Amino acid sequence: MEPELLSTVALAAGAAWASGINLYATILVFGILGTSGSLVLPPDLEILTHPLVMTAAGFMYCVEFFADKTPGVDNAWDALHTFIRIPAGAVLAAAAVGELDPAIALAAFILGGGLAAGAHALKAGTRVLINTSPEPVSNWTASIVEDLAVLGGLWAALNHPWWFLAGLLVFVLMLAWTLPKLWHAIRELAARVRRFLRGTPPDAATPTAPSASSHT
Repeated sequence: MEPELLSTVALAAGAAWASGINLYATILVFGILGTSGSLVLPPDLEILTHPLVMTAAGFMYCVEFFADKTPGVDNAWDALHTFIRIPAGAVLAAAAVGELDPAIALAAFILGGGLAAGAHALKAGTRVLINTSPEPVSNWTASIVEDLAVLGGLWAALNHPWWFLAGLLVFVLMLAWTLPKLWHAIRELAARVRRFLRGTPPDAATPTAPSASSHT
């Protein structure tokens, strides 16, 4: 693969993946790098350097910084951003390759949406389980780790595209293994909450089969 094409693919994939975790940080990183001249953005992404876009992204990042670290609020924030991070990740991926070919842009839109959805699902699902713990330290830790992952991932995508794409492949494989288990754990948690609200004792939730002696 040609170096320029490799860099473009890594940029598109990195933008989509990072958007699924923290969209506003992703926009800010591209905006700052593009404005400072540290990164030559594709034409369709140059809008991210506009002062209005950067101001809006900066404001929303500040809001998310605190919302993301508050138990319960982070779950509501993630639920709302299901409708924001995923389409935004798809659009950024398509914009990164838009000048190459319309068919490539459409493929990037589809794959970028999938990457953003996977990253968002892992983040949101993990946060639901983390919030079973009453202390706020785990929320702060998870949020800071996510922000550092976004910064590190974008740095790798821009400076070491092969390494980033290899890591992204590992992430996708891990996601395929983790999401079903995460979904099962969330369903178990929801069932426990329903039993608690109904006042059903845990032992009564799973009826035992009648013993053989009861038929004699």
